Amino acid sequence: MSIAAAQKKGFGAFLWDYLTTVDHKKIAHLYLIGGGFFFILGGLEAMFIRIQLIAPENDFISAGLYNEMFTMHGTTMIFLAAMPLLLGLMNAVMPLQIGARDVAFPFLNSLGFWLFMFGGILLNCSWFLGGAPDSGWTAYTPLSVESPTHGIDFYVLGLQISGAGTLIGGINFLVTIVTMRAPGMTYMRMPLFSWTTFVTSTLILFAFPALTVGLFLLMFDRMFGSAFFNVALGGNSVIWQHLFWIFGHPEVYILILPAFGVFSEVIPTFSKKRLFGYTAMVFATILIAFLGFMVWAHHMFTVGLGPVANAIFAIATMAIAVPTGIKIFNWLATMWGGSITINSAMLWALGFIPSFTIGGMTGVMLASAVADYQYHDSYFVVAHFHYVIVGGVVFGIFAGLHYWWPKMFGRILNEKLGKIGFWLFFIGFHLTFFIQHFLGLMGMPRRYWVFLEDQGLDTGNFISTIGTFLMAIAATIFLINIIYTAVKGEKPAGDPYDGRTLEWAIPSPPPYYNFKQLPLVRGLDPLWIEKMDGKDKMTPAEPLGDVHMPNGSILPFAMSLGFFVAGFGFIYQTDHQAWNLAIFVGMGIALGSMLIRSLKDDHGYHISKEELEREAD
Repeated sequence: MSIAAAQKKGFGAFLWDYLTTVDHKKIAHLYLIGGGFFFILGGLEAMFIRIQLIAPENDFISAGLYNEMFTMHGTTMIFLAAMPLLLGLMNAVMPLQIGARDVAFPFLNSLGFWLFMFGGILLNCSWFLGGAPDSGWTAYTPLSVESPTHGIDFYVLGLQISGAGTLIGGINFLVTIVTMRAPGMTYMRMPLFSWTTFVTSTLILFAFPALTVGLFLLMFDRMFGSAFFNVALGGNSVIWQHLFWIFGHPEVYILILPAFGVFSEVIPTFSKKRLFGYTAMVFATILIAFLGFMVWAHHMFTVGLGPVANAIFAIATMAIAVPTGIKIFNWLATMWGGSITINSAMLWALGFIPSFTIGGMTGVMLASAVADYQYHDSYFVVAHFHYVIVGGVVFGIFAGLHYWWPKMFGRILNEKLGKIGFWLFFIGFHLTFFIQHFLGLMGMPRRYWVFLEDQGLDTGNFISTIGTFLMAIAATIFLINIIYTAVKGEKPAGDPYDGRTLEWAIPSPPPYYNFKQLPLVRGLDPLWIEKMDGKDKMTPAEPLGDVHMPNGSILPFAMSLGFFVAGFGFIYQTDHQAWNLAIFVGMGIALGSMLIRSLKDDHGYHISKEELEREAD
C-alpha cells in the first residue's frame, strides 16, 4: 500500500478508511466525533432538566421522563462524552509526545473505540425501546433491580461493552508508554500530559474491573433471577454502592488527571517558561491516583458504616486535597514572571484555576462526615460535582482542543470565535452552578422533579437555567468555529506556538508514520533544548531506514457489532426465548472475528527508505 493509494478520494473510500483504520491519529478523530456527539446529547438532556426546574411546580416533562433525563445525562456525560473526548486527545498527542510511531497495539486501539461507540449506541437505543434507565447514573439497588422497564438492562449491557473498550484503551496506553518511548525519553523527561495519560491508564486498569463485577451481578439479578442485591433473599444492596464507588471515585480522577496534563502543557507554552516544579507535579499526580482508591466511601457517609469508617474516609478525602493544591500553586508559579500570551487555549486554562479551586474547597467541606449529613443529597453536592467535572474536565477538554487542533487537523481555530465561546461558557457555567450551592443549603434536594412555591427557591433556579442557555450557545459557537475553520482556517506551521515538546517537531497534521527517524531526547522539553542550541528540528536517534506500519482491519468494527447484537439478545431473552438467537448470532460474529484475527497472519507493510526520502524533498 503506497501513499498514492491512500489518497484516492470519494466518500466511500473515506468512510472505509475510517471504519478500518488502526492509525492512532484517525482513531483520535473518531473518539472526538463520537465523544462530541454524546456531549451534545448529554447537553440537551441537561437542558430538559433545567427547563423543567425553571419555575416552581412546572410540568414541562413528566416525573418519569425527568428520572430518565437525569439518569441519562449523568451516564452520558461521564462515560460517553468526557472519557472518549479525553481518550481522543490522548490518542492524538501521547504517541507524538513520547516520540513513537503509533501505539503498542494499533488493532486493539481500533477495537477499543468501536466497543465504546457501539456500547454508547446500545445504551441510547433505550430511548426508543420502552424507556431509558431511570435510577440515577449510579443505578443504586434495590431501585435498579426493581425498575420495571428494560432501561436498566440497556444501562448494564451498554456500559459493559463501552467499559471493555475503555479498559482496552488503558492497557494499550500503558504498554505504549512503558515500551515505546524515543531514545533518551526517560520517565522523568516525559511531558506532563503523557505522565497523566500513564497514571490515568493505571487507574482505568484497576478501577474498571470493580464496575464490571457490579454490572455483572446486577445483570444476573435482573436477567437470570439471582439475589446478590435482594435483601429479602439474603443479598446486600449496600454492596452495590461499594462496588460502584470503588470504581466511581477513581473515575473522577480518570477524568480530571488528563485535564491537569493539558493545563501543564498549555500554561508553560503560553507563559514561555518551563513548568514550575516538574518533579513535584509528577509525584502529586501519582499520589492523587494512589489516594483516589482510598476515599470511595465518602459517597456513603449517610449509609451507616459507623464512626470509625467515616473518620478514616474523611481524613483520606481531606488528604487528597494536598497534591491537588500543589498542582494549583505550581501552575500559578509557572505563570509568575512569564511572558504570557492570552489566547483561547490559555483562557480555558486561566478560567479553570478559580473554577476548579471552588470545586476543591466544597469537596473538603463535603469530606467532613458530620457536615455531609446536611449536604448529602442536596443541590450543594450537585454544585460541587459540576465545579469539579465541568470547571475541571470540560475546561481541560476545550483547552486541549484549542491547543492541539492545528496538530490534529492542520488548521488553527478562529481566535475571535474561541474567545467569545469561552466567555459565554465561563459566565454561563458560574451562573448555573454557583447559585446551586446556596439552593442546596436552603434545602433544595437532588433528583426532585418539581419544587414548590414559597420555598425561596424560585430565583435561584431561574438564574441557574439561564446560565445553562449561555453554555449551550457557547457550545454551538464552538461547532461553528470548527466548520468555519475547516472551510477558511489558516494552515499552521508544524510549530505554531513555539512549542517545547516533541509533537511540535513534526508537520501539522503529522504524516501517518509520525517520525521519519525517531528523535533523540536530551532532556525535559526536548524541542526547546534543540531550539536553545540553534537547531529548528530534532536530532535523529537513528539513520533513515524502512518504517514498518500495521495494516487496517474491519475486524474491530465487526467484533463490536457482534457484541452489540448479542446485547439486544441478552436484554430481551427474558421476554421471549427467540431472542437467544440474537445472542448466538452476535457472539458468533464477535468470536468468529476473533478467530480470523488469531489465525490470519498479518505482518503489516513497510514504507521504503526511498519513499521517505522522496517525501522529504
